Amino acid sequence: VRLGYDAMAIGADAIMCQWSPRFIEAAREAGIPVQGHAGLVPRRSTWTGGLRAVAKTLDEAVWVYNEIKTLENAGAYAVEVEVIPEALLVEITKRTSLLTSSIGGGAGGDIQFLFAEDILGNNPPPYPRHSKQYRNIYKMKQEMQAERVAGFREFIEDVQQSRFPASEHVIKA
Repeated sequence: VRLGYDAMAIGADAIMCQWSPRFIEAAREAGIPVQGHAGLVPRRSTWTGGLRAVAKTLDEAVWVYNEIKTLENAGAYAVEVEVIPEALLVEITKRTSLLTSSIGGGAGGDIQFLFAEDILGNNPPPYPRHSKQYRNIYKMKQEMQAERVAGFREFIEDVQQSRFPASEHVIKA
């Protein structure tokens, strides 16, 4: 809760967390708006079978719905719903008062969410199926690194061949 206050003190309107409903209740009681997280929760993915789509079966769909209702009952104002079938998110959105933020859940949520890392193409392929790269920053970073390496190689070669420092690079008395 103290960290939530700290975040709000520097300008946050709310916090997003993957923590327990008990934490969300405490934050709500302290006046801190909280967005929860359901579906694929990366921090808990080893508990749910890895980084994969969630809720493709009826049992998993009911589990995701119940997780969202638990967050709602705990006092969250919103929930990030990650990598679930679009039709399920449509139905969940109809049945919760929470704002649903979709990342990999199709257009069925109230909000579309995608990490800047994905939007800007900041990482090499393979990309998550639910993401879209609008730019290729990764390629630019690779090109910049190649330029750095080339510059250092030229410098080393110039020093080894006595081309640097040249007379224009030294101070004369």
